[in-house]
Amino acid sequence: MSDAVTLKELLSTGADAALAIGAPSRQALTHGALRDLVARTVATLNSFGVGRNDRVAIVLPNGPEMAACFLAVASGTASAPLNPAYRGEEFEFYLGDLDAKLLIAMSGVDTPARAAAQKLGVPIAELVPDLAAGAGSFTLQAPAGAVASAAANGGFAQPDDVAMVLHTSGTTSRPKIVPLSQKNLCASARNIRRTLAFSAQDRGLNIMPLFHIHGLIAGVLAPVSAGSEVFCSPGFDALKFFGWMDECHPTWYTAVPTMHQAILTRAGRNKEIIAKNPLRFLRSSSSSIPPQVITELEAVFGAPLIEAYGMTEATHQMASNPLPPAKRKPGSVGLAAGPEIEIMDEAGNILAPDAVGEIVIRGQNVTTGYQNNPKANAEGFTNGWFRTGDQGVKDAEGYVSLTGRLKEIINRGGEKISPREIDEIIMDHPAVSQVVCFAVPHPKLGEEVGAAVVLKEGATATEKDIQAFVATRVADFKVPKKLLILPEIPKGATGKLQRIGLAQKLGLA
Repeated sequence: MSDAVTLKELLSTGADAALAIGAPSRQALTHGALRDLVARTVATLNSFGVGRNDRVAIVLPNGPEMAACFLAVASGTASAPLNPAYRGEEFEFYLGDLDAKLLIAMSGVDTPARAAAQKLGVPIAELVPDLAAGAGSFTLQAPAGAVASAAANGGFAQPDDVAMVLHTSGTTSRPKIVPLSQKNLCASARNIRRTLAFSAQDRGLNIMPLFHIHGLIAGVLAPVSAGSEVFCSPGFDALKFFGWMDECHPTWYTAVPTMHQAILTRAGRNKEIIAKNPLRFLRSSSSSIPPQVITELEAVFGAPLIEAYGMTEATHQMASNPLPPAKRKPGSVGLAAGPEIEIMDEAGNILAPDAVGEIVIRGQNVTTGYQNNPKANAEGFTNGWFRTGDQGVKDAEGYVSLTGRLKEIINRGGEKISPREIDEIIMDHPAVSQVVCFAVPHPKLGEEVGAAVVLKEGATATEKDIQAFVATRVADFKVPKKLLILPEIPKGATGKLQRIGLAQKLGLA
């Protein structure tokens, strides 16, 4: 189990009769049945002419079918989970950029991904849930008009094959493609399993979205690889959280800070459920959690909160605070938890403890490079180290703390948004002459999307007009919530529009 290098090996550990995937009001799927489902799905995909390294886009609602489909698709092809909230234009970009061979969509569920796939000539396979079988069971229906043909590279994936492809928001408008291999996923699952000491006795309550690296790897793959069970909710809902907790009796859950804060607001009236379902630990990742919130969560649940630090290029986890009795340092993201972590200066020198610099990593869970992007690879790697773009410090005991971000990416509660992408959309508005999008501090989400706009001479448009225009093109979380129409936008010394510090300059901080 410890040195699995393919998902097929990684998923072979759970006892046949042990439970693997649960869901509200459903009977659970066993590990044996999950392995059968994975093998069947790989064979079905092969019969559609889709095999190893072929990109398969998955657009499904959160829940057990999404979890099982990801595990199955990633075992034999390159899975590409996409956010079901995307608009048609976004799906068109991602499906085209991925060169998707197939789209898997939920039967009977309308999604703009279908029209985007049809426009691009991407075949669509319908996922039909099998509600009589264990949670997550499904069959795939062949794309309309498809002629059965064997895949050129069929069977289960090999260690260096791509298991998952995700886009990361770059500071440029074009998101970068991050291919992650079977070996990357296996290493990351192993790292998380060790950090959190997962065993067959554990049961996780998953509330994370399953198109995001955090939910896919920490929420599903790592615990299932330890032979334990994951109870898959239909997505985060603070009003339903404690009901699910009472139904599934979890030993742990992982979430982003905004979810933890929403859970805290409802914890007071659910003390009996909390007492009846003691957790071994809680986990937080994807953006930094205020130390005050950690203290409150630990008091309410009577369990340690383990803060971790992850990113897509590292197949999620890079650092984590350890479980007791080892020391947790609130405000730090903990110790290296899988890859090696160092702090580097601009010249590529590794710095001594307590010096501030860029956080760099290397290890088996780290991508070997962005797809078709020599410029990003040249900038992203130095002497074999991957540059995270995050600024931080490592103390003498090895605990890492983030001090800021070198990138201009807006981190809205764990959702990363490229400001340039929103700039380009706003510039399409007929009344706009100039725009710069930037991060605005937010008490719960960490950051929110802000925009400063200058209108063309003689043109008129309100803040609401521009927000509504953007909302037709991108998912709601990317629409600027603070939008200022100004006579001019403050510029830096060289006359450049500067995103960093703009919120302060405009009095929005």
